[in-house]
Amino acid sequence: MTDKHLFQSSTLNHLDLTNRLMVAPMTRISASVDGVPGERMQQYYTRFARGGFGAVITEGLYIDEAWSQTYAFQAGLVNRQQIAGWRAITNSVHQHGSKIIAQLMHAGAISQGNIYRRDTLAPSAIPPRGEQLRFYHGHGAYPLPRAMSDAQIEQVIDAFADSAARAIEAAGFDGIEIHAANGYLLDQFFTDYTNQRCDRWGGDITARLTLTREVIAAVRQRIGANVTLGVRISQGKVNDFTHKWQEGAAGARQVFALLAESGIDYLHLTEHDALQPAFADAAESLLQLARQAAPQLPVVINGSLSDAERAGMALYQGADYVALGKSALANPDWPQRVRHGQPLRAFDQNLLAPSADVKNSELA
Repeated sequence: MTDKHLFQSSTLNHLDLTNRLMVAPMTRISASVDGVPGERMQQYYTRFARGGFGAVITEGLYIDEAWSQTYAFQAGLVNRQQIAGWRAITNSVHQHGSKIIAQLMHAGAISQGNIYRRDTLAPSAIPPRGEQLRFYHGHGAYPLPRAMSDAQIEQVIDAFADSAARAIEAAGFDGIEIHAANGYLLDQFFTDYTNQRCDRWGGDITARLTLTREVIAAVRQRIGANVTLGVRISQGKVNDFTHKWQEGAAGARQVFALLAESGIDYLHLTEHDALQPAFADAAESLLQLARQAAPQLPVVINGSLSDAERAGMALYQGADYVALGKSALANPDWPQRVRHGQPLRAFDQNLLAPSADVKNSELA
């Protein structure tokens, strides 16, 4: 697999992409205190488009003014001011020849710094593992969440669908990605130890996927058949980094088969190292398991694919697209550098530092 495959054009549903390179969603918490993206965020996203990435997936955007916000200074997609801020960003990205996909999320039990409320919701009233992330202005243990009622679950489904419609119809996004990974609400429903429900929202690994599938169906109904729709899933979580699905490779294949039938246009997989075996008792990576279970479903892969060799190997293992995170932060012009044989800049940990569009005194 050579570098040239990374630069093949493609079509994802009706979305024409100039290459197979995407910018992965990364928590930046760089909006205003009210969740409005400003000029700094516009510059942040535009530089990736200018640097040659075919598509940019945004950081996770909260979807309601009640429960979904995850971090202080996280951007939302709920009100007119937030929509207008994103419209300026999508216009700028388009002017530089790239596409931009809105990632929509709900924090669930691991919300911290929510400006709308301090209590949290989850599938079950079980304290989250770990502690709030100091890096994102959190401190101490997560609060004990409330177990969600059926009505609250339906409200979440509606909030995903409503925000997806706003993203496409008002904010100018080219597609939607549903964030069902990394320990946030949809992943909490999918995870055995955070979902102890005995109703239709709980059970075995396929039953625990029910909420994600319901969200996919609701979003698809609102945005129509021609808008690109994906879902991101993972094993590891921000508060439980080494978690593995206890059902192993067999369970993973079941999940991927169900997602292939759900109406999504792509599956976004993220692992610490996307090329390594996913489970101790199996030789295949999560990517390879997805390709076995859903051979026709386009796959975006993310995780330790920083250079052209490893990115090309991901395509060799069966990925259709490669999403870069840390390497894109260090090299917003990664596609241009690789295409022209220029060296990549080394990643500096300081690049991850939050940079909210507020005065330092407001972060205290």
